[in-house]
Amino acid sequence: MQLSIIYQPGQDDPVTPPDETPEETPDDGGVSGSENPTENETVLIDPNNQNLTNDTKTGLRPKVYIDGVGADIVAERVEYLDENGKLVTESLRDYTRKAMRQRFTSLDDFLRRWKQAERKHALIEELAEEGLPLDVIADELGFDLDPFDLICHIAFDAKPRTRKERADNVLKRDVFTKYGPQARAVLEALLEKYSNDGVISIDDPKILKINPFSGMGTEVELIRAFGKKNDYIRAVHEMQTALYEESA
Repeated sequence: MQLSIIYQPGQDDPVTPPDETPEETPDDGGVSGSENPTENETVLIDPNNQNLTNDTKTGLRPKVYIDGVGADIVAERVEYLDENGKLVTESLRDYTRKAMRQRFTSLDDFLRRWKQAERKHALIEELAEEGLPLDVIADELGFDLDPFDLICHIAFDAKPRTRKERADNVLKRDVFTKYGPQARAVLEALLEKYSNDGVISIDDPKILKINPFSGMGTEVELIRAFGKKNDYIRAVHEMQTALYEESA
């Protein structure tokens, strides 16, 4: 099953998207202008509507697709019409739990996949493409968690840890002692960025171009503190591994 978020007008329009909509020439990203996704297409955001919040004044409501059937998210519930035209109501949390368990057969399976993913953000993007946008789900359910903890908690009933708890535990274990002063300062700043802002793509060197890193030196200078670029990436991956270790 897939869950994808779009928006559509409310009470004066059909409950589900029309069977046929005019097709537009795809832009450079290759995304069709059709509002009704095909069997092989997932619509995350309607490019014609940039309002991404529930607005009762305008009648806009979060829209999802479940197995190609139009559905609304209403007060943490998923509502959609089945093949017989009957309204089906399911909690968003239960839906997400079932979908996650179809994707990952067990907690150990998820932990293995997460550990094997060199870029954690790539796995998150993969889930979004399959209809599970974790940021939207977390917002709808009122969770402020790392995607790792969100999945473990909703799908497998694991007790979640805050990003600050995970970051503090890494610092307590003195993971950075093998690095020089500047390299340690970079890693500690990355850890703080993760803790405060929830940044997952900390392995992208482009992050070194923004504050507070831009005040610590140029991107080249900061990477050089680790040796070569691959050394920097390796150090960040080791830090990410430490963040999600069972003892963290």
